[in-house]
Amino acid sequence: QVQLMETGGGLVQTGGSLRLSCAASGNIGSVNAMGWYRQAPGKQRELVARIFITGPTYYADSVKDRFTIFKDNADYTVYLGMNNLKSEDTAVYYCNVRDRYSEYWGQGTQVTVSS
Repeated sequence: QVQLMETGGGLVQTGGSLRLSCAASGNIGSVNAMGWYRQAPGKQRELVARIFITGPTYYADSVKDRFTIFKDNADYTVYLGMNNLKSEDTAVYYCNVRDRYSEYWGQGTQVTVSS
């Protein structure tokens, strides 16, 4: 089992920046990918960014040049740096971790971009 603790959500103005963090604990030895999803009101949950334990990253086209995903292996933490935020980025952001057998979700953190 893996437990996730998310922090960093909040209210930010259009064009502003925010950084989310997700700390993993528990049975993390078989983790192979960590990422961030988001779900806006009335929308399906979508993948925003993912980083594999081996290093490669993936970004949704809508955030590719604005968001950066990175991790701290020593602290078992994944971060999502968000720059030039837009109103359409408003959503609940969820940390996601995958291992050989299952996947795990954080509780979600609200990001609201005012415009």
